[in-house]
Amino acid sequence: MERLIECDVQINVGYLCPVGCVAVANDEHNTLAMLKRRPNESFGDLLKRLDRAIERAVELEEYIDEINT
Repeated sequence: MERLIECDVQINVGYLCPVGCVAVANDEHNTLAMLKRRPNESFGDLLKRLDRAIERAVELEEYIDEINT
C-alpha cells in the first residue's frame, strides 16, 4: 500500500451510511477496491485485506466491490 500511495493511489477509510466502516482505494482511472468491514474484523485485518485487494487489482485487473454488491 505504501508504495502505491507514492504513485497517486488514494486510500480512504471511514464510515459510510448505511454500509458502515469501509475501506476504498482508487487511482486516477479506476476504483481498485471497495471493502466493507466484516463483523468482528479488526481494523488491522481490514487494512491487510485492502492491501491484498489492491494487489489483485494492479496485477490481475480484478476489482473487488463489497459496497455495491
